[in-house]
Amino acid sequence: MRLAVYNVENLFDRAKAMNLESWEEGRAVLDAFAKLNVLLGEPTYSAAVKRRMVELMIELGLEESDTGPFVILRRNRGGLLKRPTAGGIDIIASGRVDWVGSLELRDEPINEVAMQNTARAIAALQADVLGVVEAESRPVLAKFNSEIITALGGAAFRHVMVIDGNDERGIDVGLMTRGGFPIGPMRSHVDDLLPNGQFIFSRDCPEFTVTTPSGARLIVMVNHLKSKGYGGKAASDARRRAQAERVKAIYEGLVADGAQLVAVMGDLNDTPDSAPLKPLIDDTDLKDVFVHPAFDNGGYPGTYGLCNAANKIDYILLSPGLYARVSSGGVLRKAMWPGSRPKRWDTFAELTRPQEAGSDHAALWVDITL
Repeated sequence: MRLAVYNVENLFDRAKAMNLESWEEGRAVLDAFAKLNVLLGEPTYSAAVKRRMVELMIELGLEESDTGPFVILRRNRGGLLKRPTAGGIDIIASGRVDWVGSLELRDEPINEVAMQNTARAIAALQADVLGVVEAESRPVLAKFNSEIITALGGAAFRHVMVIDGNDERGIDVGLMTRGGFPIGPMRSHVDDLLPNGQFIFSRDCPEFTVTTPSGARLIVMVNHLKSKGYGGKAASDARRRAQAERVKAIYEGLVADGAQLVAVMGDLNDTPDSAPLKPLIDDTDLKDVFVHPAFDNGGYPGTYGLCNAANKIDYILLSPGLYARVSSGGVLRKAMWPGSRPKRWDTFAELTRPQEAGSDHAALWVDITL
């Protein structure tokens, strides 16, 4: 059985703020978007809240229109604001119940060649069980599977599953499996809460139960932990730590119930020696496939960007019962931009510019004998 994971960074459409030349450019937009969404959800809008809402709306380009360069303010019913002819914005609602609508990020199509290179990478993996990170939705992933992967010579997966998570940007986690590897019972942790009532997971930590052709029962937990991108380092580290602790608790609960074949995989957004990931990396019996003697990292220790050690953020963590059955493994970087002078790795011939990269992440795979 080949088990793999790949952060595809969306398939057809992606938030415009996440498609800028650098993460730094988009971070300010995403930060303002998140802060304004929180304020819009307040039951009562105080004078201070209204002033801050106006500041954020102007920052997001909503001073003259409900459609900004990166966001759309949808006002379906009731009154939220007025724009006087003299200029500016007046918040007229007294709280969230006074209006019906939402603040949404604007999407734009993915570069066509980049989309094709994502499909080429998935086809090249030849995985039996593939964890997918940053897919827009199940219908999108199913369409990508049946139309794009097959058009480029790949074999479509038999089963495709995505459970909507907590992220408003359309970056969910899912699973694709071949015939003979049906997805059985599933459990979502989308509404697990911290003591303060905040959702633990930025997306979700679904448990997918997969039965192999030999009858073995495999549990795959696909993750995408909180990024370092915005919200402040201390806050993002604390959130990622809480997520890692919860994943640990879920895993240990599965083991206590008799599960022996468990894989925790995905984009954990931190390095193996980081404090936020310590609960998973150091405080469980899960093993990172990168340290397995049969695993080939392709000459680079990382999985993101230029794949330096500081960019090791993607993982396949295996329970002892799976780790002991690993026969080989590796990293697929052919859809990643390899840098220049000199190029760090071979790529698909169709990848000629950074914008055509299928993802900024490498795909990881491991062969397991069951």
